[in-house]
Formats: sequence, structure tokens, C-alpha cells
Amino acid sequence: GPTRLLVVRILSQELGVRVVLAGTCEQALLLASETVYDVIVLDLLMPGIGGLAVLKEIRAHSPNTTTPIIVVTVVSDAKTREQCMSAGASEYLVKPIERAALAASVKAQIEGRKRAARTKS
Repeated sequence: GPTRLLVVRILSQELGVRVVLAGTCEQALLLASETVYDVIVLDLLMPGIGGLAVLKEIRAHSPNTTTPIIVVTVVSDAKTREQCMSAGASEYLVKPIERAALAASVKAQIEGRKRAARTKS
């Protein structure tokens, strides 16, 4: 949908990050199994097994077990949010998403991760 393209545009323009797009849940899992990303933006309502299943799978078996995962969704109920957070989401943003909020969120997650990496070494 248009939101995905908007997300890509925001991230590449405002943050200068390279964005890889997955069209389906299966594609997302494939990408996550092959590459470690700085941050993953996950839409819950993707075609396939569903975003929550993708989230759990990435957290359980992928090189991205610790990668920040920002869930974006039209679903705003507390139960879904709770499920996502307990499945390992770093952040939960409800659409329509404001440009600034998304950019700030991604930036904060990436910077937080860099800080954590520096502290470890």
C-alpha cells in the first residue's frame, strides 16, 4: 500500500538510510534470515502468516534477534499492542503515522543500538 512507500521515502530522505522492502511475510522472513539490519519496520497486516508471527520468528531464529523492530499498524487496540511488545517489538506506532514521529523513532532505535554496541565492546 501507499504507506509502505511513504515509510521508505521518509527513511531514505530524512535519515539517509538504505531501505529494503518486503512485500509479504515470507519475503520478510527470508530477508531477515540472510541479513542483519539496523532496524526493521514491520507492518502487522502484511500478506501471509501475519506480522505478529513474523515478529516472533525473527526474534526466535534469525540474525536479527536483537535488531530494533518497529511495528506499524492500523490496529490500535491494547491487546494487539501488548502481544507485539511481549513478542519483542521495540516500538508500536499506529497509522496514520506522522513523518516526524516515524523518523524520530527509527533514529532513536538505531542510535540506541549503536550506544549499546559501544558499551559492550
